Amino acid sequence: MESPVATYVSAVRSFSELVRAVPENRWDGPGLGEWDLRSLIGHTSRSLTTVATYLDSPADTEDLASAEQYYVHVKELSAVLGAGDIVERGRRAGADLGDHPVASIDVLSTAVIERLGAGEDRLIRVIGGMGIRLHSYLPTRTFELVVHGLDIAAATDVPFTPPADALEEATLLAARIALALGDGKTVLRALTGRTALPSGYSVV
Repeated sequence: MESPVATYVSAVRSFSELVRAVPENRWDGPGLGEWDLRSLIGHTSRSLTTVATYLDSPADTEDLASAEQYYVHVKELSAVLGAGDIVERGRRAGADLGDHPVASIDVLSTAVIERLGAGEDRLIRVIGGMGIRLHSYLPTRTFELVVHGLDIAAATDVPFTPPADALEEATLLAARIALALGDGKTVLRALTGRTALPSGYSVV
């Protein structure tokens, strides 16, 4: 498996290519749930902007030791803040893409790859003020780029196959999140055809 840095960069480039393929007349159309397509792409673009921002936010302690612990933390925060906060951030991020959203995504993609560089595994401070190592955080951003890349493709009928390394990392992380949430048996039985997942089940 590639390093978390290389896999993230691969996912960023793939996302940028996908956005370039989105038909111009689809940006105001349906995206996912309460988001139109622009808001969905805006939300996904936060996997670029948060990395750039957090690289300038060093932490002193490692409060979250893994990508799956990060998602458990985010689920706990979401229970307090409510889903509306996430929805609104996505809408704002979509609006921030401006009149030329494709060009904006290209600029953000290039900027975060350059800013990341070799990706030294430093401690960074993320949402909720928690410290996590960069190499533990980047797989959460690759996960978002892959999952929402598939959402964007489904909403626009644009063919999209995530890079193999990014798809592998995202799929394995989904399983680890399920384990961290205490749902390992349920997910394993579903993946092996023993039973179906509960209606609406999600690891995020």
